[in-house]
Amino acid sequence: MTKGQSDLGDNQSGLDFFVKETSEGSQELLSKQLTPIEEFYLEEGYVLRVPEGDGVDLDDIDLEAIPEDETMIINMGPQHPSTHGVLRIMMELDGETILRSKPVIGYLHTGMEKTAEMLTYMQGSTNVTRMDYLSPLSNELVYSLAVESLMDVEIPPRATWIRMLMSELNRISSHVMWMATNGMDIGSTSMMIYGFRERELILAFLEKVTGLRMNHNYIRPGGVAADLPDGWYDDVAVICETIPFRVAEYQDLLTGQPIFRERVDGVGVMTQEQALALSATGPILRATGLPWDLRKTMPYLFYDQVDFDVIVGSVGDTYDRYSVRLNEILESVRIIEQIMEKLPEGEYKTLDRKVTPPPRARIDESMEALIHHFKLHTEGYRVPAGESYVAVESPRGELGCYIVSDGENRPYRMHVRAPSFVNLQSLPVMLHGGFIADAVAVISSVDPVMGEVDR
Repeated sequence: MTKGQSDLGDNQSGLDFFVKETSEGSQELLSKQLTPIEEFYLEEGYVLRVPEGDGVDLDDIDLEAIPEDETMIINMGPQHPSTHGVLRIMMELDGETILRSKPVIGYLHTGMEKTAEMLTYMQGSTNVTRMDYLSPLSNELVYSLAVESLMDVEIPPRATWIRMLMSELNRISSHVMWMATNGMDIGSTSMMIYGFRERELILAFLEKVTGLRMNHNYIRPGGVAADLPDGWYDDVAVICETIPFRVAEYQDLLTGQPIFRERVDGVGVMTQEQALALSATGPILRATGLPWDLRKTMPYLFYDQVDFDVIVGSVGDTYDRYSVRLNEILESVRIIEQIMEKLPEGEYKTLDRKVTPPPRARIDESMEALIHHFKLHTEGYRVPAGESYVAVESPRGELGCYIVSDGENRPYRMHVRAPSFVNLQSLPVMLHGGFIADAVAVISSVDPVMGEVDR
């Protein structure tokens, strides 16, 4: 070996070795020379006009407009506190302007969809409730509806109304949590404190009903785990009286605040056409002006029996996404007040003994009831063969559950259409051309939950 050479050979071969060993493959944000022209088309948002065949020609994009030696590629996350979990954004910057960006996911690798194949249908709610941990009841609801759609089971009206009540309370807690973290991201530490204060009010009630503050396993195939406790009406009434007053405080604190408005007005704009092409749903789609809310456009449960408005924006910027969520809190309060008046007496779960264990008192009296209880909780119940897709409106958008049954006691396959996962692909469009200082506000406005993304 001659002087100056390493064990890897000459310097060039050593460089090639390390590049090969550290390459992240398809997740890497490559240099301009190595990036396929189609990817530039996507990053710039032009891909939205490709299917019609009359968009901008790929060859018309000038890759040399900004010399590559004048740009730099940086990582934001996955450890960054403002990426709302372990989200990593790779960005190419020209000074402080974002030219390209690429979300990189997979740092949680929980594998909940595969885990569902190992659990019985009765155990499934315990698994799915941990995906979107800020809105666990929505996960439980969509899973239960998907299982029930494959079974000939009648759900009592009281159970359906309770599901609506709990889901709307969870929507409020999710939105005020977003208000808190979004306020902190933009610099309002007061909003962080106030948002957690209102969330605690709701989580205390959820704990009284389900026994847990989060990951409840409360909404299950066949109904709910337990009836509402004594005094629930007064507790919910306090929430409905308190939340609008607190939302008015948020309006005073943020909506008309000049610094806040400068941080969000015209920042992270996404048009309605772009949102539709990227399959965005929830507040970020409604912020573009499209009144698409599954509770209204494709009603499930008893949402067609309550009166509420679908809140929309006009520009599709970060301010519109903030405003939509803020006003959706008030609409959820309207829905809850109607549910309180309409909630009927009756059973809180189906009486079909193929699905529901016998009452606790019967277990002490009957050996057959004890055996029935034991078999249901060890073997579960069998679901007729078939496939089903059901979607609900979670706080982040369309949350869908696709289940395939082969007639056994556990799903043959389960896939979740997670809105956080789908909505993340809108980030490169929102971030393009903005400042890196605005990236925090834009990422926050998408409201991603990484537990749902990396399910």
